[in-house]
Amino acid sequence: MEERIKWVNNQNARKKGIKAGVDSFSENELRKVRSFHKSFPQYEVTPLRNLSNLAGMTGVSGIYVKDESYRFGLNSFKVLGASYAIGRYLAQLLNLDIDGLSFERFKTEEIREKLGEITFAATSDGNHGRGVAWAAQQLGQKAVIYMPKGSSLIRLGNITATGAEGHITELNYDDTVRLTAVNAQKYGWAIIQDTAWEGYEDIPLWIMQGYAVIGHEALEQLNQQGVDAPTHIFIQAGVGSLAGGIQGYFASTFKDSRPITVVVEPNKADCFYKSVLAGNGRPRSVTGDMDTIMVGLACGEPNPMGWRILWDYADVFISCPDHIAANGMRILGNPLREDPRIVSGESGAVTTGILVEILRNEHMKEIREQLLLDKDSKILVWSTEGDTDPVNYRKIVWDGDI
Repeated sequence: MEERIKWVNNQNARKKGIKAGVDSFSENELRKVRSFHKSFPQYEVTPLRNLSNLAGMTGVSGIYVKDESYRFGLNSFKVLGASYAIGRYLAQLLNLDIDGLSFERFKTEEIREKLGEITFAATSDGNHGRGVAWAAQQLGQKAVIYMPKGSSLIRLGNITATGAEGHITELNYDDTVRLTAVNAQKYGWAIIQDTAWEGYEDIPLWIMQGYAVIGHEALEQLNQQGVDAPTHIFIQAGVGSLAGGIQGYFASTFKDSRPITVVVEPNKADCFYKSVLAGNGRPRSVTGDMDTIMVGLACGEPNPMGWRILWDYADVFISCPDHIAANGMRILGNPLREDPRIVSGESGAVTTGILVEILRNEHMKEIREQLLLDKDSKILVWSTEGDTDPVNYRKIVWDGDI
């Protein structure tokens, strides 16, 4: 595959007409979700880093990075979706409203006796699976996690350290999702997956709502720093659940005055880019091994729920080669002057990598102008994971492998 940056403007994003509903990501809904997260003793708002020197060097007003490496001590944002979905699932089993329920309540002997033994199953390259396994461990329940071909043994070890059962398959991500579904049906497991299919939409929506809390936190933090709203958002997409949740929140909050949103994918798994390029509103898939360093984004089939939101509201979709993510890791790990250092993994750093490339590379002038990036731009980007594979992180940042 040609190693170049490709981008497409989504002509549908600013069209008037009937749009995908985003009420599930409203301020009121996310306050309820965040209330549940706050019931975890591990909950803290993750840092929003102001890279003022990088902004000055690249000619914009502000670059703000939401650093998810601090989330629950698990080095990734994914636990927000997994924990909330599990909470909603258990509340539904108990015929209770999640509003007002705490995570600690689910750990009581009374509730555990009512629930019995449950096994939660998921497909993951590591971060989502670790979140599911951790939540199951906290509740005294079981988890089985299937990982796609080529997954990191370190990430597998992080999963099994919780007491969960973990397997690396010989299949790509999307085929591993199907394997998980088959085995869950066979053994009576509860699937906690961040992509939807026919008859399976509640849990993916709850996961997306859990992810959207990151946007809720970030806007609150921007306001505390004197910024009413970002002018631009750069968000990465795997199956699109995070991107859809973040887009849903900002579309619900700001409506037609929402920030310009840029969705970023690896070029080996750019199903959203290809879907928008096709231009007819129907999602496209990518098949094969999808051998990118951005393993957390190596997903070939869009989450239909995330796709509907992104097709209706996100402005530009970019397909990136691996070296853009590697550059992002180095930029964040080696900041300018007093800018804070951010340890960001391969999937986490791609948004910073592509933003800096667009701002500094004269060959990117067309997209820079298309995005209206200028001295007044206040840009919010997401570092979705830390060094979840520390060995590979050092190979890239220290040794310059890519």
